[in-house]
Amino acid sequence: MSSGSTRHRVAVIGGDGIGPEVCAEALKVVAAAGVDLDTTHFDLGAARYLRDGAVLPDETLAELRGFDAILLGAIGPPVGDTTVPPGTLERGLLLRLRFDLDLFVNLRPFAGIPGSVAAGADFVVIRENTEGTYAGEGGFLRKGTPHEVATQGSVNTRHGVERCARFAFDLASRRQAHHLTLVHKTNVLTFAGDLWHRTVSEVSAEYPDIDWDYNHVDAACIYLVEDPQRYDVIVTDNLFGDILTDLAGAVSGGIGFAASANLNPARTGPSLFEPVHGAAHDIAGKGIANPLAAIHSAALMLEHLGESDAARRIVKAVAEQTDDMSNPDIPTSNEQLSTTAVGDAIAERL
Repeated sequence: MSSGSTRHRVAVIGGDGIGPEVCAEALKVVAAAGVDLDTTHFDLGAARYLRDGAVLPDETLAELRGFDAILLGAIGPPVGDTTVPPGTLERGLLLRLRFDLDLFVNLRPFAGIPGSVAAGADFVVIRENTEGTYAGEGGFLRKGTPHEVATQGSVNTRHGVERCARFAFDLASRRQAHHLTLVHKTNVLTFAGDLWHRTVSEVSAEYPDIDWDYNHVDAACIYLVEDPQRYDVIVTDNLFGDILTDLAGAVSGGIGFAASANLNPARTGPSLFEPVHGAAHDIAGKGIANPLAAIHSAALMLEHLGESDAARRIVKAVAEQTDDMSNPDIPTSNEQLSTTAVGDAIAERL
């Protein structure tokens, strides 16, 4: 049973494609770890939108605010499907949850699996999650004419940058390497970059035990491929964080292993946990989706909920399962690699 005296109330948004499949395995593993959740499932995503045009109704958002956490599988229509206008779900569901629930930290841990470019690496990317180019500042002039102009601004506030930087330094202080890297593009983005660099420098004075340095984002892309072991904690803005974490997932063994936490550290509302991968409609229902990212995301959720022991045991079991699946000396059948079989194997390890 849960270590605390209260059952944790968790909203589950299975979503589309493989989302419900991987969520089911994540919940199976949480139960095997001995944590009792009170779950409520919400029908949101592309299928819901196509059925009645709803993305995230106000009353649903109000209901979600009352939960301790949100576990999300994946949302989105099949690739090439134009029945859902591009950006509808991203802006109306994912970004709205991040902004309205003040999920200002996007935490994504990476541990390179054996045989990957990043084998042996162990680092975390802290991405500012509510500002930057995703804030929606911009507009059109003379749209649809040969003289059309489009502007897209990057919104960066001292408050937003500082709280993200402080979270990253706090995290670095609890990790063994005690190192932080700011990633930006200060030589070109001279206003936003200057704010980020000055703020991180000033916050660093509160953490004298943390060594920190700076990389331009293009250099960081090279280092993630050539020398990812150099990183411990990376802190960066919204857009750069989005791009860097997809690259980090690729070099660490594949995006099917990449977990994430959208955190409200002040706990004024529920935090949201989701695998980085998409809905992957092409493999939905075939039982071959990798559930490890969703399971790891559930472990991040348990850590946030105070179930630290269960979270550590799940992360350890995921790492052991990943090592076994990557070991050429351990024969593995297709049946053993099915979505449910992998979830069962993790549950059995617990």
